[in-house]
Amino acid sequence: MRLRGNRDRISSPYLLDHVDNPVDWWAWSEAAFDEARRRDVPIFLSIGYSACHWCHVMAHESFEDPALAEILNARFVSIKVDREERPDIDAIYMDATVALTGHGGWPMSVFLDHQGRPFYAGTYFPPQPRHGLPSFGQLLQALGEAWEERRGEVEGAGERITEALGSRSIASTAEEPPDDASLQRAIAALERDFDERHGGFGGAPKFPPSMALEFCLREWARTGNATARRLAERTLEAMARGGMYDRLGGGFARYSVDAAWVVPHFEKMLYDNALLLRVYAHWWRQSGSPLARHVVQQTAGFLLRELRTEEGGFAAALDADSEGVEGKFYAWSPALLVDALGYEDGTWAAELLRVTDAGTFEHGLSTLQLPVDPSNAQRWEAVRTRLLARREERVRPARDDKVVAAWNGLVIAALADAGAILDEPSWIEAAAGAATLLVDVHLQEGSRLLRTSRDGRPGSSEGVLADYADVAEGFLALVQASGDDTWLERAGALLDVALAHFGDGEGGFYDTPDDGPALVRRPRDPGDNAEPSGWFAMAQACLTYASLTGQAEYRGVAERAVGLASTLADRAPRSVGTGLSIASALLAGPIELAVVGEAGVPGFAELLRAARSIASPGAVIAFGPQGSAAPLLRGRPLRDGRATAYLCRGFACRQPTADPAELVEQARN
Repeated sequence: MRLRGNRDRISSPYLLDHVDNPVDWWAWSEAAFDEARRRDVPIFLSIGYSACHWCHVMAHESFEDPALAEILNARFVSIKVDREERPDIDAIYMDATVALTGHGGWPMSVFLDHQGRPFYAGTYFPPQPRHGLPSFGQLLQALGEAWEERRGEVEGAGERITEALGSRSIASTAEEPPDDASLQRAIAALERDFDERHGGFGGAPKFPPSMALEFCLREWARTGNATARRLAERTLEAMARGGMYDRLGGGFARYSVDAAWVVPHFEKMLYDNALLLRVYAHWWRQSGSPLARHVVQQTAGFLLRELRTEEGGFAAALDADSEGVEGKFYAWSPALLVDALGYEDGTWAAELLRVTDAGTFEHGLSTLQLPVDPSNAQRWEAVRTRLLARREERVRPARDDKVVAAWNGLVIAALADAGAILDEPSWIEAAAGAATLLVDVHLQEGSRLLRTSRDGRPGSSEGVLADYADVAEGFLALVQASGDDTWLERAGALLDVALAHFGDGEGGFYDTPDDGPALVRRPRDPGDNAEPSGWFAMAQACLTYASLTGQAEYRGVAERAVGLASTLADRAPRSVGTGLSIASALLAGPIELAVVGEAGVPGFAELLRAARSIASPGAVIAFGPQGSAAPLLRGRPLRDGRATAYLCRGFACRQPTADPAELVEQARN
């Protein structure tokens, strides 16, 4: 399908941005490859996403240039892919790009033969030669000539590259799940990589290590490990006080370009904020930190205010740019603060927020930091409110409003979990609204998922493994927060489809289904990246489901899949943070908490609150009236007419109790 002339059939805002380019773009399709074969030209594949700053730069410099478009249209068939709609295509060609250049990123620029085999790859190419890079025009001329004059060499290169990438093996999944000693070695490995001065791991750029932080919090809860606590708390505080956190409106930018968390790359991604919301909620549950609670409340507010769609789902991202300038919406100068607040409050805010005349960002502008809490909290809240109102008068960054199933699964889990922990029913209701949208729009006959939708209309891309796993985990968090067992049934159906179509027969998973569209190879990557890998997300959802239902075969799936983390626990713990978190839960039980009762039953609210305060790794909660059909509640009565809690492991339970303090004490032993 050509993009031009098919605007109504396109669900990706990123592709819509390119419909009117002079480049004759095609969507990824067999028709595009047929066109390349018919014309006997190679394929130029450009992969990016809507919130990507350098994607916008290359689009403006090259794809809007009629002269470059003329070369592309004459000598190539050009395909544009939104990596968020087709992570499978992105994964395959990112592997090729990294293998050929030593690094990856977006926009990704890959040149393919008629079989989809890559023979040349890179990322951003400038319009003029600079920094050792050829101009984009020079590259197009050279590759066009190579295709016409040295076809055998070009196709041979594509064949060798594809074979080399396809021959890479993944470590055996036959390992046992990481044991206690493995998890302690993983903490030690994280400590070796820890930035003692600024928090976080490694140097610049710094990405939020959400999965590693969840693992640290779990090990602190499970064993009292002081190092795990220090790594988690120092990093969580540093991120929340730096410029990566939106001091006025809540929510986190994608990453920090420096080691000190001062200057972010300003795009705001749904998956980052979902993962961080859940981690900060867990930090507050364990520590009672006022900073953690503030971040949770503001980040949930940001998600509901700025990313929630009219249909009840959550949009993918906000751009880094506004008015063509990165960070313009978020940055301030002392003069801008004085203009918004008056001299006295403006100068006070500049000092408090580290806004300097020289600027901490670009063009004399600064990000807003809060290294220490102000002595006058009321004054700061009044100033924050006024600055937020002034900022709302600026031109807002564009929003990529497509709904991605996996990322909505993550935010459903985060809002449901945080809403239960902080007793915010409106967050649980919002999670249920997003889950309902996924069922109504994304879920097809036979519990097959579509990856994206927009404006309530389903997209055409099939769900990948992470979609099934993250949506199932979201549904499982929702049943625990709401008590509605419908979500338990739906989660089980999704897991069964994923196990039937994504398993590799050896305890691991592919990222695409066995009946999905054919690609040059079937991608599979167990490692966490910006979000949990589909591999480990499946293990997590299966363990949660097993704990809520007592169906041991799903626990077996989790144990086999998480075995891979054993080999990487002390070598690359951040790449298997989710797997290590699952291992921590396996060692803890995990605890199963059944709270029998309902509104009006004496002691119910207090007992449920106590159950939700328990931080044991992977603990699950079921609650409902006596006689409920929920597996954890079945056959468990009230005692003396009062709400009663049963703390279990493997459905074997301790002495039931109506005392919240006793329940918490049972969880400690």
